[in-house]
Amino acid sequence: MRKSFKLEDLDCANCAAKMQDAISKMPGVEKCTVNFMMQKMTLVADDARFDEILDEAQKTIHKFEPDCNIVR
Repeated sequence: MRKSFKLEDLDCANCAAKMQDAISKMPGVEKCTVNFMMQKMTLVADDARFDEILDEAQKTIHKFEPDCNIVR
C-alpha cells in the first residue's frame, strides 16, 4: 500500500533525511520518502501491517523531531 501524509512541525532538512533513512529500514517498509520542502512523507509498506508500521514510523520521527507529527 502506498500513502502520503502531511508532516506537522518538520523544522530540519537534515532530520528529514535521517527520518527517511530510519523508516526505510523498518521491517515491512518497501520505500519511504520524506520531502522537507513539501512537509510530506510517502510510505510504501505491507498492507496487512500498515497501521502498525505507521505507528512505528511516528515513534521514529519523534526520535529526530519530538514536535513533528504525521497527520492522518
